[in-house]
Order: sequence, then structure tokens, then C-alpha cells
Amino acid sequence: MSSADVSVSFASPVVDDFIEKGVHRFEETLDVGTCGDLLADLKVDRAWGSDLFLEEEAFLADPQYRGVNPRAGRNLLERFADRLTFIEQAPQIVAGLTDVLGHGYRILDRKVVCGVPDSAMPGWLKTRIAGNPVNNLGPYVRPQYRDVTYFYGIDFHQDLIDFKGREADFLTLYVYLSRVGPDDAPLYLLEGSHHLGAAVFPHDLQRTDPENWRYRSGDHAIDCRQALLLGEAGSVYMWHACTLHGTQPGAADQERISLRYLFERAPGAEAGMDRINARLIGPLELYDTRSDLDAEGAARIKANSVNEA
Repeated sequence: MSSADVSVSFASPVVDDFIEKGVHRFEETLDVGTCGDLLADLKVDRAWGSDLFLEEEAFLADPQYRGVNPRAGRNLLERFADRLTFIEQAPQIVAGLTDVLGHGYRILDRKVVCGVPDSAMPGWLKTRIAGNPVNNLGPYVRPQYRDVTYFYGIDFHQDLIDFKGREADFLTLYVYLSRVGPDDAPLYLLEGSHHLGAAVFPHDLQRTDPENWRYRSGDHAIDCRQALLLGEAGSVYMWHACTLHGTQPGAADQERISLRYLFERAPGAEAGMDRINARLIGPLELYDTRSDLDAEGAARIKANSVNEA
């Protein structure tokens, strides 16, 4: 099924979820067996443990903070493109994407993401990155394994963070390939946080009670409910580019391997995104999206709100 086969309903429950909460969970999960088979094959060519990482001396001899994430030609998921139709052509996903992005939506990016468990982290690396707001582990991973994004906790952020000068006209779709419980580096998401639009990372957040945060941006402040995105294999979520989300370091012994897609609307397409973005009270784009990095791309501040979640 393609987006051309689905009618657009700008008043759909998916669009309503995006307007109110900035996130939608698909009630119908993907086939568990197919998810498990794909996961097993993704894991074949490496040991998903401490052997992923450089030795400390090798890193210090030539530290590289940029160009260490998956890219065209170095993306593990490219090998499995013909195995992804169960996601990309699932009727409920096609219908939801069409409602939000309109006909002719396109894949902007797709990749494997791995939440690295504490047991796999070298001691020197945990010491080095302690307190960093974004623990993307690409700089510390052996070059041959940089076809996956590895993380060890990421503070609340917007996916717009990687798109300077681009309007928030795209969304993220996230697929859990295995069961994700509280110890498996699940995603924390602040419902309604997208209402303040694009904002510079790190964000001004204050925990008000166990389930809520006060979020400030510019002259505005709102209260956001914290949602913990748990689920069985085949669970699928999607959210707005301005929705704040993050994750704590995984406490389980097993890595959490999932798929992350970015989908964009086709130029000029009518879409539910117009209704959604019209409700935002902040900007839709930024030319400077973050203030946490130095000139080399290394973290220059120590702060992490999501670890209080």
C-alpha cells in the first residue's frame, strides 16, 4: 500500500493526537515474529557489547566527534531494505503518515538505533561522558561499527535539533523490535511540549511532580505530562519534530535495538501537519539548534534533565 491509496483525513484521530500531545501510538502492533527475525539478522555481524568500543588510548590519539553516525553507504539498515515492507507498507502506518504528511510523503532517513546497557560500557568511557546531555556514542565506537547510532542516555530534545534552518514539517516514527520495559532504555516523552515550537537545546525544564514538568521557552511556559513509552515487540510510536523526548541509560544486561524513521511531506502537499503547526505558539525553525557543543563537537556542559525522570 502506498500513500496514494489512502485518503487524507485532516480530522483523523492521529492528527488530533499530534495537535493535543505531539505523539501518537499505533494501537495495532507489527508482527512479532517478523520483528524478531529482523532483529536476529541485524545482530549477526557483531558482538553488541564492550567490543563495540575503541580503547581509551586509540580514542585519545585521534578524537572524532563529527561524521561518526550512520550515513548513505554506511548504514546497517541499507542491507535490509527489502525486509522493511512490513513496516513501511503496514496499512495503519501508511494511513497515519498520510493523515499527518499528506499524499506522496517520503522517507527522509531510516536507521538502527541501539541503547547500550550499562554492562557493555567500558569504565573509562562512563567516566568521560558522565553528566553529558547527549551521550551519542559514535565518537567512541570502532569505525567499522558506525553504521548504527548507539546511545547511553539522551536528555530531552527535539528531533529538529539536527536540522538547522529547516521547518518542522517532518515527523519521527519509532519501532520497537523487541519488548521494551522500564530497564531497557525506554523513551521518555513530554506530551504537549511541541506547542512551544522550535527551541534551542538544552531545554529549560523543571520537574513539578513525578508525572509532570514545567517547560519554558522564550516568553512562554507550559506544563507537560511525562509519558514512558513501553511496549511489546512491534510497538510503533510517532511524534512531531518539536516534541521533547529522551532516554536514560539502559539498566538491563541486554541492548535495546530499535528502528528510527524520519518521514517528510512532499513539497506542496496538503497535510494534517498544517493544522498541527498552526496551533504552535513558537517558531517552526531555528538556525542555531543547540548550545551544548564546543567548536570540535564535544560536550561543553554537564546537565541532564531526563535522568531525573
